[in-house]
Amino acid sequence: MPPPSASDADIDPRSGYCASTKTFHSLRTPEPPLPSPDLPLSFPAYALSFLPSPLPAPTDPSRPALVDAGTGESVPFRTFLSRLRALAAALRSHVGLAPGDVAFVLAPAGVHVPVLYYALMSVGAVVSPANPSLTAAEVARLLALSNPRVAFAVAGTRGKLPPGLRTVLLDSPTFLSFLLHDEPEEGTGAELVAVRQSDPAAVLYSSGTTGRAKAVVLTHRNLIASNVTRAPAATETLMLAVPLFHIYGFTFCLRAASPAHTLVLHTARGRFDAAAVLAAMGRFGVTRLALAPPALLAIVRAAEEDAAAAAPARVATLKTVNCGGAPVAADLIARFSRMFPGGYGLTETTAGFCRAVGEEESARIGSVGRLSWGAQVKIVHPETGAAMPPDVPGELWVRGPFVMKGYLGEEDSTSDILDSEGWLRTGDLCYIDKDGFVYIVDRLKELIKYKGYQVPPAELESLLQTHPDIVEAAVVAYPDDEAGELPVAFVVGRPGSHLHESHIKEFVASQVVHYKRIHHVFLVDSIPQNAAGKILRKDLAKLALRRISSKL
Repeated sequence: MPPPSASDADIDPRSGYCASTKTFHSLRTPEPPLPSPDLPLSFPAYALSFLPSPLPAPTDPSRPALVDAGTGESVPFRTFLSRLRALAAALRSHVGLAPGDVAFVLAPAGVHVPVLYYALMSVGAVVSPANPSLTAAEVARLLALSNPRVAFAVAGTRGKLPPGLRTVLLDSPTFLSFLLHDEPEEGTGAELVAVRQSDPAAVLYSSGTTGRAKAVVLTHRNLIASNVTRAPAATETLMLAVPLFHIYGFTFCLRAASPAHTLVLHTARGRFDAAAVLAAMGRFGVTRLALAPPALLAIVRAAEEDAAAAAPARVATLKTVNCGGAPVAADLIARFSRMFPGGYGLTETTAGFCRAVGEEESARIGSVGRLSWGAQVKIVHPETGAAMPPDVPGELWVRGPFVMKGYLGEEDSTSDILDSEGWLRTGDLCYIDKDGFVYIVDRLKELIKYKGYQVPPAELESLLQTHPDIVEAAVVAYPDDEAGELPVAFVVGRPGSHLHESHIKEFVASQVVHYKRIHHVFLVDSIPQNAAGKILRKDLAKLALRRISSKL
Protein backbone atom coordinates (compact mmCIF):
# COMPACT_ATOMS: atom_id res chain seq x y z
CA MET A 1 0.00 0.00 0.00
CA PRO A 2 1.54 3.36 -1.03
CA PRO A 3 2.17 5.94 1.70
CA PRO A 4 -0.37 8.77 2.03
CA SER A 5 0.51 11.89 0.10
CA ALA A 6 0.13 15.46 1.28
CA SER A 7 -1.70 18.13 -0.66
CA ASP A 8 -0.59 21.75 -0.50
CA ALA A 9 -3.69 22.53 1.55
CA ASP A 10 -2.61 20.07 4.26
CA ILE A 11 0.86 21.59 4.68
CA ASP A 12 1.30 24.27 7.31
CA PRO A 13 2.74 27.34 5.52
CA ARG A 14 4.85 28.23 8.54
CA SER A 15 6.51 24.95 9.54
CA GLY A 16 5.95 22.80 6.45
CA TYR A 17 4.34 20.13 8.65
CA CYS A 18 1.52 17.97 7.31
CA ALA A 19 -0.55 16.57 10.17
CA SER A 20 -2.23 13.91 8.01
CA THR A 21 1.06 12.30 6.91
CA LYS A 22 3.10 13.52 9.90
CA THR A 23 5.77 14.69 7.49
CA PHE A 24 7.66 17.98 7.22
CA HIS A 25 8.02 19.44 3.71
CA SER A 26 10.40 22.04 2.33
CA LEU A 27 8.71 25.35 1.58
CA ARG A 28 11.48 26.50 -0.77
CA THR A 29 11.16 26.63 -4.57
CA PRO A 30 14.09 25.52 -6.76
CA GLU A 31 15.62 27.90 -9.27
CA PRO A 32 16.10 26.64 -11.90
CA PRO A 33 13.64 23.69 -11.88
CA LEU A 34 15.15 20.24 -11.52
CA PRO A 35 15.38 18.50 -14.93
CA SER A 36 13.28 15.42 -15.65
CA PRO A 37 14.99 12.33 -14.21
CA ASP A 38 14.50 10.50 -17.53
CA LEU A 39 16.63 13.01 -19.45
CA PRO A 40 20.14 11.63 -20.20
CA LEU A 41 22.34 14.13 -18.40
CA SER A 42 25.64 14.08 -16.52
CA PHE A 43 26.33 16.40 -13.63
CA PRO A 44 29.11 18.26 -15.52
CA ALA A 45 26.84 18.80 -18.53
CA TYR A 46 24.11 20.16 -16.25
CA ALA A 47 26.38 22.39 -14.16
CA LEU A 48 28.37 23.87 -17.03
CA SER A 49 25.22 24.60 -19.05
CA PHE A 50 24.72 27.59 -16.73
CA LEU A 51 28.05 29.22 -17.47
CA PRO A 52 27.52 32.84 -18.51
CA SER A 53 28.24 34.04 -22.01
CA PRO A 54 30.67 35.55 -22.57
CA LEU A 55 32.95 33.97 -20.00
CA PRO A 56 35.15 36.22 -17.86
CA ALA A 57 38.07 37.28 -20.04
CA PRO A 58 41.43 35.52 -19.51
CA THR A 59 42.95 38.98 -19.20
CA ASP A 60 40.74 39.80 -16.20
CA PRO A 61 42.87 38.79 -13.19
CA SER A 62 39.95 39.33 -10.79
CA ARG A 63 37.83 36.57 -12.37
CA PRO A 64 39.84 33.34 -12.75
CA ALA A 65 38.14 29.97 -12.34
CA LEU A 66 40.67 28.53 -9.88
CA VAL A 67 43.34 29.98 -7.61
CA ASP A 68 45.96 28.20 -5.49
CA ALA A 69 46.11 30.35 -2.34
CA GLY A 70 49.57 29.05 -1.49
CA THR A 71 51.36 29.66 -4.79
CA GLY A 72 49.08 32.27 -6.34
CA GLU A 73 48.69 30.15 -9.50
CA SER A 74 45.42 30.97 -11.27
CA VAL A 75 43.46 29.23 -14.03
CA PRO A 76 41.20 31.37 -16.28
CA PHE A 77 37.78 29.97 -17.19
CA ARG A 78 38.67 29.35 -20.82
CA THR A 79 41.73 27.42 -19.68
CA PHE A 80 39.63 25.46 -17.19
CA LEU A 81 37.25 24.38 -19.96
CA SER A 82 40.02 23.58 -22.45
CA ARG A 83 41.80 21.45 -19.81
CA LEU A 84 38.53 19.70 -18.99
CA ARG A 85 37.95 18.84 -22.67
CA ALA A 86 41.54 17.73 -23.19
CA LEU A 87 41.67 15.62 -20.04
CA ALA A 88 38.31 13.98 -20.77
CA ALA A 89 39.54 12.97 -24.22
CA ALA A 90 42.81 11.64 -22.79
CA LEU A 91 41.02 9.66 -20.09
CA ARG A 92 39.22 7.72 -22.80
CA SER A 93 41.96 7.39 -25.39
CA HIS A 94 45.08 7.01 -23.21
CA VAL A 95 43.79 5.71 -19.88
CA GLY A 96 40.97 3.68 -21.44
CA LEU A 97 38.31 4.69 -18.94
CA ALA A 98 34.76 3.60 -19.75
CA PRO A 99 31.43 4.54 -18.14
CA GLY A 100 31.12 2.97 -14.71
CA ASP A 101 34.86 2.60 -14.10
CA VAL A 102 35.93 3.79 -10.65
CA ALA A 103 38.83 6.25 -10.44
CA PHE A 104 40.47 6.48 -6.99
CA VAL A 105 41.92 9.93 -6.22
CA LEU A 106 44.61 10.21 -3.53
CA ALA A 107 45.93 13.74 -3.91
CA PRO A 108 46.02 16.96 -1.86
CA ALA A 109 44.06 20.04 -2.87
CA GLY A 110 45.31 21.79 -5.99
CA VAL A 111 44.02 23.46 -9.15
CA HIS A 112 44.18 20.17 -11.10
CA VAL A 113 41.77 18.36 -8.77
CA PRO A 114 38.47 20.11 -9.70
CA VAL A 115 39.39 19.73 -13.39
CA LEU A 116 39.97 16.01 -12.79
CA TYR A 117 36.64 15.58 -10.98
CA TYR A 118 34.71 17.22 -13.82
CA ALA A 119 36.60 15.33 -16.55
CA LEU A 120 36.10 11.94 -14.90
CA MET A 121 32.36 12.42 -14.48
CA SER A 122 32.00 13.78 -18.02
CA VAL A 123 33.22 10.46 -19.47
CA GLY A 124 30.93 8.49 -17.16
CA ALA A 125 33.67 7.38 -14.77
CA VAL A 126 33.04 7.32 -11.02
CA VAL A 127 35.13 9.71 -8.89
CA SER A 128 36.33 8.19 -5.61
CA PRO A 129 38.45 10.67 -3.61
CA ALA A 130 40.18 9.74 -0.35
CA ASN A 131 42.25 11.43 2.33
CA PRO A 132 45.89 11.62 1.12
CA SER A 133 47.06 11.47 4.75
CA LEU A 134 45.78 7.92 5.21
CA THR A 135 48.24 5.11 5.78
CA ALA A 136 48.79 2.41 3.17
CA ALA A 137 46.75 -0.03 5.27
CA GLU A 138 43.83 2.41 5.48
CA VAL A 139 44.02 3.06 1.74
CA ALA A 140 43.95 -0.69 1.10
CA ARG A 141 40.67 -1.01 3.00
CA LEU A 142 39.07 1.72 0.87
CA LEU A 143 40.37 0.16 -2.35
CA ALA A 144 38.77 -3.12 -1.33
CA LEU A 145 35.43 -1.30 -1.05
CA SER A 146 35.50 0.57 -4.37
CA ASN A 147 37.63 -1.73 -6.59
CA PRO A 148 38.96 1.07 -8.84
CA ARG A 149 40.34 0.57 -12.33
CA VAL A 150 42.81 3.45 -12.05
CA ALA A 151 44.19 5.78 -9.38
CA PHE A 152 45.27 9.41 -9.53
CA ALA A 153 47.88 10.42 -6.98
CA VAL A 154 50.98 12.59 -6.52
CA ALA A 155 54.58 11.54 -5.95
CA GLY A 156 54.11 11.83 -2.18
CA THR A 157 51.12 9.45 -2.06
CA ARG A 158 52.07 6.98 -4.80
CA GLY A 159 53.76 4.66 -2.30
CA LYS A 160 50.47 4.08 -0.47
CA LEU A 161 48.92 2.43 -3.53
CA PRO A 162 49.48 -1.21 -4.56
CA PRO A 163 51.94 -1.77 -7.45
CA GLY A 164 49.31 -3.56 -9.53
CA LEU A 165 46.92 -0.60 -9.66
CA ARG A 166 47.50 1.65 -12.66
CA THR A 167 48.34 5.08 -11.28
CA VAL A 168 48.60 8.48 -12.95
CA LEU A 169 50.52 11.16 -11.03
CA LEU A 170 49.02 14.65 -11.12
CA ASP A 171 52.50 16.15 -10.76
CA SER A 172 53.98 14.18 -13.67
CA PRO A 173 54.70 15.19 -17.28
CA THR A 174 52.21 12.52 -18.39
CA PHE A 175 49.29 14.18 -16.64
CA LEU A 176 50.34 17.64 -17.80
CA SER A 177 50.34 16.30 -21.37
CA PHE A 178 46.78 15.05 -20.83
CA LEU A 179 45.74 18.64 -20.09
CA LEU A 180 47.08 19.64 -23.51
CA HIS A 181 45.61 16.66 -25.37
CA ASP A 182 43.80 17.33 -28.65
CA GLU A 183 40.16 17.96 -27.83
CA PRO A 184 36.94 18.95 -29.64
CA GLU A 185 36.87 22.53 -30.86
CA GLU A 186 33.59 23.50 -29.22
CA GLY A 187 31.46 22.71 -26.21
CA THR A 188 32.35 22.27 -22.58
CA GLY A 189 33.68 18.74 -22.89
CA ALA A 190 30.94 17.61 -20.53
CA GLU A 191 28.85 15.95 -23.24
CA LEU A 192 31.38 13.44 -24.56
CA VAL A 193 29.48 10.38 -23.28
CA ALA A 194 25.77 9.70 -22.86
CA VAL A 195 25.21 9.44 -19.11
CA ARG A 196 21.97 8.71 -17.29
CA GLN A 197 21.16 10.71 -14.19
CA SER A 198 20.72 7.44 -12.28
CA ASP A 199 24.30 6.36 -13.10
CA PRO A 200 26.90 6.51 -10.30
CA ALA A 201 28.97 9.71 -10.36
CA ALA A 202 30.99 9.40 -7.17
CA VAL A 203 31.91 7.01 -4.39
CA LEU A 204 32.78 8.84 -1.17
CA TYR A 205 33.77 7.26 2.08
CA SER A 206 31.76 7.89 5.23
CA SER A 207 33.91 9.15 8.07
CA GLY A 208 33.72 6.09 10.27
CA THR A 209 34.20 8.10 13.48
CA THR A 210 32.18 5.54 15.47
CA GLY A 211 32.78 2.48 13.27
CA ARG A 212 34.17 1.30 9.96
CA ALA A 213 33.92 3.47 6.87
CA LYS A 214 31.43 2.67 4.09
CA ALA A 215 31.56 3.51 0.39
CA VAL A 216 28.63 5.84 -0.35
CA VAL A 217 27.41 5.78 -3.96
CA LEU A 218 26.13 9.14 -5.25
CA THR A 219 24.47 9.47 -8.65
CA HIS A 220 24.57 12.29 -11.19
CA ARG A 221 20.97 13.00 -10.13
CA ASN A 222 22.09 13.35 -6.50
CA LEU A 223 24.72 15.93 -7.46
CA ILE A 224 22.32 17.79 -9.77
CA ALA A 225 19.71 18.01 -6.99
CA SER A 226 22.34 19.20 -4.52
CA ASN A 227 23.44 21.98 -6.87
CA VAL A 228 20.07 23.00 -8.32
CA THR A 229 20.03 26.46 -6.72
CA ARG A 230 21.87 28.85 -9.00
CA ALA A 231 23.53 32.03 -7.75
CA PRO A 232 24.06 35.15 -9.91
CA ALA A 233 26.93 34.48 -12.30
CA ALA A 234 30.53 35.58 -11.71
CA THR A 235 29.76 37.52 -8.54
CA GLU A 236 31.51 35.51 -5.81
CA THR A 237 35.03 34.57 -4.81
CA LEU A 238 34.79 31.38 -2.79
CA MET A 239 37.60 30.13 -0.59
CA LEU A 240 37.61 26.45 0.23
CA ALA A 241 39.54 25.54 3.39
CA VAL A 242 38.11 22.03 3.75
CA PRO A 243 39.36 18.80 2.14
CA LEU A 244 38.26 18.11 -1.44
CA PHE A 245 37.78 14.40 -0.62
CA HIS A 246 35.12 15.14 2.02
CA ILE A 247 31.49 15.49 0.89
CA TYR A 248 31.48 19.13 2.02
CA GLY A 249 34.56 20.14 0.04
CA PHE A 250 33.70 17.82 -2.85
CA THR A 251 30.29 19.36 -3.55
CA PHE A 252 31.49 22.90 -2.78
CA CYS A 253 34.29 22.74 -5.35
CA LEU A 254 31.88 21.39 -7.99
CA ARG A 255 29.34 24.11 -7.26
CA ALA A 256 31.67 27.04 -7.93
CA ALA A 257 32.26 26.37 -11.63
CA SER A 258 28.61 26.46 -12.69
CA PRO A 259 27.97 30.21 -12.19
CA ALA A 260 31.58 31.13 -13.06
CA HIS A 261 32.54 32.03 -9.51
CA THR A 262 36.21 32.08 -8.58
CA LEU A 263 37.30 29.18 -6.36
CA VAL A 264 40.32 29.83 -4.11
CA LEU A 265 41.85 26.61 -2.76
CA HIS A 266 43.65 26.54 0.59
CA THR A 267 46.51 24.21 -0.30
CA ALA A 268 48.72 24.45 2.79
CA ARG A 269 49.85 21.08 4.13
CA GLY A 270 49.75 20.05 7.76
CA ARG A 271 48.20 22.07 10.56
CA PHE A 272 45.62 24.69 9.61
CA ASP A 273 47.20 28.16 9.40
CA ALA A 274 44.60 30.76 10.38
CA ALA A 275 46.91 33.68 9.63
CA ALA A 276 47.53 32.39 6.10
CA VAL A 277 43.80 32.05 5.47
CA LEU A 278 43.12 35.57 6.74
CA ALA A 279 45.87 36.91 4.50
CA ALA A 280 44.50 35.03 1.47
CA MET A 281 41.01 36.36 2.14
CA GLY A 282 42.33 39.88 1.80
CA ARG A 283 44.67 39.14 -1.10
CA PHE A 284 42.01 37.51 -3.29
CA GLY A 285 38.92 39.45 -2.13
CA VAL A 286 37.13 36.40 -0.74
CA THR A 287 33.36 36.86 -0.37
CA ARG A 288 32.44 33.37 0.88
CA LEU A 289 34.56 31.13 3.10
CA ALA A 290 33.97 27.40 3.59
CA LEU A 291 35.69 25.61 6.45
CA ALA A 292 35.24 23.08 9.25
CA PRO A 293 34.60 23.92 12.95
CA PRO A 294 38.24 23.45 14.10
CA ALA A 295 39.39 25.87 11.40
CA LEU A 296 36.72 28.39 12.35
CA LEU A 297 37.83 28.13 15.97
CA ALA A 298 41.43 28.77 14.90
CA ILE A 299 40.37 31.90 13.00
CA VAL A 300 38.35 33.19 15.95
CA ARG A 301 41.30 32.61 18.28
CA ALA A 302 43.67 34.37 15.88
CA ALA A 303 41.36 37.36 15.74
CA GLU A 304 40.91 37.43 19.53
CA GLU A 305 44.63 37.15 20.23
CA ASP A 306 45.86 39.45 17.46
CA ALA A 307 43.43 42.08 16.21
CA ALA A 308 45.86 43.09 13.48
CA ALA A 309 45.60 39.60 11.97
CA ALA A 310 41.93 40.19 11.25
CA ALA A 311 42.03 43.87 10.41
CA PRO A 312 38.84 45.03 8.68
CA ALA A 313 40.74 45.75 5.46
CA ARG A 314 41.64 42.07 5.19
CA VAL A 315 38.08 40.77 5.46
CA ALA A 316 36.17 43.73 4.07
CA THR A 317 34.82 41.65 1.16
CA LEU A 318 33.68 38.69 3.26
CA LYS A 319 29.90 38.26 3.25
CA THR A 320 29.29 34.66 4.24
CA VAL A 321 30.95 31.84 6.15
CA ASN A 322 29.82 28.26 5.59
CA CYS A 323 30.91 25.94 8.38
CA GLY A 324 30.24 22.23 8.01
CA GLY A 325 31.55 18.73 8.41
CA ALA A 326 30.73 18.59 12.11
CA PRO A 327 28.42 20.33 14.62
CA VAL A 328 29.36 23.87 15.63
CA ALA A 329 29.16 24.96 19.26
CA ALA A 330 26.74 27.83 19.92
CA ASP A 331 29.47 29.67 21.83
CA LEU A 332 31.73 29.55 18.77
CA ILE A 333 28.97 30.96 16.57
CA ALA A 334 28.35 33.75 19.04
CA ARG A 335 32.05 34.63 19.02
CA PHE A 336 32.05 34.91 15.27
CA SER A 337 30.19 38.15 14.65
CA ARG A 338 29.52 37.88 10.93
CA MET A 339 26.61 36.39 9.06
CA PHE A 340 26.80 32.65 9.68
CA PRO A 341 24.61 30.39 7.52
CA GLY A 342 24.01 27.06 9.19
CA GLY A 343 23.55 23.80 7.34
CA TYR A 344 23.10 20.10 7.88
CA GLY A 345 23.60 17.03 5.78
CA LEU A 346 25.42 13.73 5.42
CA THR A 347 27.63 12.06 2.86
CA GLU A 348 24.58 9.88 2.21
CA THR A 349 22.50 12.98 1.31
CA THR A 350 25.07 14.55 -1.06
CA ALA A 351 25.92 17.14 1.62
CA GLY A 352 23.35 19.59 2.96
CA PHE A 353 19.57 19.28 2.86
CA CYS A 354 19.03 21.98 5.51
CA ARG A 355 20.30 25.53 5.09
CA ALA A 356 19.95 28.95 6.66
CA VAL A 357 19.42 31.38 3.79
CA GLY A 358 20.03 35.05 4.46
CA GLU A 359 20.80 37.01 7.58
CA GLU A 360 17.39 36.57 9.22
CA GLU A 361 17.52 32.77 9.11
CA SER A 362 21.18 32.78 10.14
CA ALA A 363 20.23 34.68 13.30
CA ARG A 364 18.60 31.50 14.66
CA ILE A 365 21.69 30.43 16.60
CA GLY A 366 21.58 26.73 17.35
CA SER A 367 19.49 25.86 14.30
CA VAL A 368 20.90 24.36 11.09
CA GLY A 369 18.30 26.20 9.02
CA ARG A 370 15.19 25.13 7.14
CA LEU A 371 14.70 22.23 4.75
CA SER A 372 16.22 22.71 1.31
CA TRP A 373 14.17 22.26 -1.83
CA GLY A 374 12.91 18.71 -2.42
CA ALA A 375 13.42 17.54 1.17
CA GLN A 376 10.78 15.64 3.11
CA VAL A 377 11.46 14.80 6.74
CA LYS A 378 9.90 12.69 9.45
CA ILE A 379 10.89 12.96 13.10
CA VAL A 380 10.55 9.41 14.41
CA HIS A 381 10.44 8.35 18.06
CA PRO A 382 13.49 6.07 18.46
CA GLU A 383 11.61 3.52 20.59
CA THR A 384 7.98 3.52 19.38
CA GLY A 385 8.61 4.35 15.71
CA ALA A 386 5.84 6.96 15.77
CA ALA A 387 6.25 10.16 13.73
CA MET A 388 6.45 13.26 15.93
CA PRO A 389 4.89 16.75 15.48
CA PRO A 390 6.80 20.07 15.70
CA ASP A 391 8.98 20.73 18.76
CA VAL A 392 9.23 17.04 19.74
CA PRO A 393 12.63 15.35 19.31
CA GLY A 394 13.20 12.07 17.52
CA GLU A 395 15.39 10.48 14.87
CA LEU A 396 15.38 12.49 11.65
CA TRP A 397 14.40 10.52 8.54
CA VAL A 398 14.80 12.27 5.19
CA ARG A 399 13.66 11.61 1.63
CA GLY A 400 14.53 13.49 -1.56
CA PRO A 401 16.40 13.43 -4.89
CA PHE A 402 19.73 13.98 -3.12
CA VAL A 403 19.61 10.71 -1.12
CA MET A 404 22.35 8.25 -2.08
CA LYS A 405 21.90 5.17 -4.23
CA GLY A 406 23.30 2.98 -1.45
CA TYR A 407 26.50 1.58 0.04
CA LEU A 408 28.69 -0.07 -2.57
CA GLY A 409 28.59 -3.86 -2.23
CA GLU A 410 26.70 -3.74 1.09
CA GLU A 411 23.02 -4.48 0.54
CA ASP A 412 22.36 -5.29 4.20
CA SER A 413 23.95 -2.05 5.42
CA THR A 414 21.97 -0.12 2.79
CA SER A 415 18.64 -1.67 3.82
CA ASP A 416 19.44 -0.91 7.47
CA ILE A 417 19.54 2.83 6.74
CA LEU A 418 17.42 3.25 3.56
CA ASP A 419 13.92 1.76 3.37
CA SER A 420 11.84 0.75 0.34
CA GLU A 421 10.00 4.10 0.31
CA GLY A 422 13.24 6.08 0.04
CA TRP A 423 13.44 7.21 3.69
CA LEU A 424 17.01 7.54 4.95
CA ARG A 425 17.56 7.12 8.68
CA THR A 426 20.15 9.73 9.67
CA GLY A 427 20.86 8.44 13.18
CA ASP A 428 20.56 12.02 14.46
CA LEU A 429 18.25 13.09 17.27
CA CYS A 430 16.57 16.29 16.06
CA TYR A 431 13.43 18.38 16.25
CA ILE A 432 11.77 20.93 13.98
CA ASP A 433 10.10 23.96 15.52
CA LYS A 434 6.84 25.63 14.51
CA ASP A 435 8.73 27.96 12.14
CA GLY A 436 10.31 25.05 10.25
CA PHE A 437 13.81 25.43 11.72
CA VAL A 438 15.73 22.21 12.30
CA TYR A 439 17.71 21.64 15.51
CA ILE A 440 20.18 18.81 16.10
CA VAL A 441 20.24 17.42 19.63
CA ASP A 442 22.89 14.72 19.12
CA ARG A 443 23.78 11.47 17.39
CA LEU A 444 21.54 8.67 18.64
CA LYS A 445 24.51 6.28 18.78
CA GLU A 446 26.48 8.83 20.79
CA LEU A 447 23.80 9.44 23.42
CA ILE A 448 25.07 8.35 26.82
CA LYS A 449 22.64 6.05 28.68
CA TYR A 450 22.94 6.92 32.38
CA LYS A 451 20.52 4.98 34.63
CA GLY A 452 17.87 5.07 31.89
CA TYR A 453 18.39 8.76 31.14
CA GLN A 454 19.71 9.95 27.78
CA VAL A 455 22.62 12.39 28.01
CA PRO A 456 23.55 14.27 24.79
CA PRO A 457 27.35 14.72 24.59
CA ALA A 458 26.99 17.75 22.31
CA GLU A 459 25.08 19.62 25.02
CA LEU A 460 27.83 19.04 27.58
CA GLU A 461 30.54 19.90 25.04
CA SER A 462 28.88 23.23 24.26
CA LEU A 463 28.58 23.96 27.98
CA LEU A 464 32.23 23.11 28.65
CA GLN A 465 33.35 25.42 25.84
CA THR A 466 31.66 28.37 27.55
CA HIS A 467 34.30 28.13 30.29
CA PRO A 468 36.82 30.94 29.70
CA ASP A 469 39.81 28.60 30.14
CA ILE A 470 38.54 25.75 27.93
CA VAL A 471 39.15 25.92 24.19
CA GLU A 472 38.04 22.42 23.15
CA ALA A 473 36.05 19.64 24.76
CA ALA A 474 34.68 16.20 23.97
CA VAL A 475 32.37 14.00 26.02
CA VAL A 476 32.08 10.22 25.62
CA ALA A 477 30.57 7.29 27.50
CA TYR A 478 32.43 5.10 29.96
CA PRO A 479 30.86 1.72 30.88
CA ASP A 480 29.67 1.32 34.47
CA ASP A 481 28.04 -1.72 36.09
CA GLU A 482 25.57 0.31 38.15
CA ALA A 483 24.73 3.26 35.89
CA GLY A 484 25.21 1.62 32.50
CA GLU A 485 27.32 4.48 31.16
CA LEU A 486 28.99 7.53 32.72
CA PRO A 487 29.73 10.83 30.95
CA VAL A 488 33.47 11.54 30.89
CA ALA A 489 35.12 14.63 29.40
CA PHE A 490 38.34 15.35 27.56
CA VAL A 491 39.33 19.01 27.80
CA VAL A 492 41.94 21.22 26.13
CA GLY A 493 42.84 24.20 28.30
CA ARG A 494 43.79 27.66 27.17
CA PRO A 495 47.59 28.17 27.28
CA GLY A 496 48.64 29.42 30.72
CA SER A 497 45.42 28.33 32.42
CA HIS A 498 45.34 26.22 35.59
CA LEU A 499 42.39 23.88 35.19
CA HIS A 500 41.62 21.12 37.69
CA GLU A 501 39.29 18.17 37.34
CA SER A 502 37.26 19.08 40.42
CA HIS A 503 36.75 22.65 39.22
CA ILE A 504 35.52 21.52 35.80
CA LYS A 505 33.13 18.96 37.31
CA GLU A 506 31.69 21.64 39.61
CA PHE A 507 31.35 24.06 36.68
CA VAL A 508 29.16 21.55 34.83
CA ALA A 509 27.27 20.26 37.87
CA SER A 510 26.11 23.77 38.78
CA GLN A 511 24.36 24.13 35.42
CA VAL A 512 22.83 20.73 34.61
CA VAL A 513 20.43 18.19 36.07
CA HIS A 514 22.06 15.48 38.21
CA TYR A 515 22.20 12.75 35.55
CA LYS A 516 24.15 14.98 33.14
CA ARG A 517 27.06 15.56 35.51
CA ILE A 518 30.59 14.74 34.35
CA HIS A 519 32.17 11.86 36.30
CA HIS A 520 35.76 12.03 35.03
CA VAL A 521 37.77 14.80 33.36
CA PHE A 522 40.99 14.30 31.42
CA LEU A 523 43.16 17.28 30.49
CA VAL A 524 44.72 16.69 27.06
CA ASP A 525 46.75 18.66 24.52
CA SER A 526 44.30 18.06 21.67
CA ILE A 527 41.04 16.35 20.78
CA PRO A 528 41.45 13.71 18.04
CA GLN A 529 39.42 14.65 14.98
CA ASN A 530 39.16 13.50 11.40
CA ALA A 531 39.80 15.77 8.41
CA ALA A 532 36.22 17.06 8.51
CA GLY A 533 36.54 18.16 12.13
CA LYS A 534 34.44 15.36 13.60
CA ILE A 535 35.53 14.08 17.00
CA LEU A 536 36.97 10.55 16.84
CA ARG A 537 34.85 9.27 19.69
CA LYS A 538 35.89 5.64 19.35
CA ASP A 539 39.51 6.69 19.97
CA LEU A 540 38.51 8.73 23.02
CA ALA A 541 36.39 5.88 24.40
CA LYS A 542 39.42 3.58 24.22
CA LEU A 543 41.61 6.22 25.85
CA ALA A 544 39.08 6.67 28.67
CA LEU A 545 39.10 2.92 29.30
CA ARG A 546 42.89 2.86 29.53
CA ARG A 547 43.17 5.92 31.78
CA ILE A 548 40.43 4.93 34.21
CA SER A 549 41.60 1.31 34.33
CA SER A 550 45.12 2.48 35.20
CA LYS A 551 43.72 4.24 38.29
CA LEU A 552 41.92 1.15 39.59
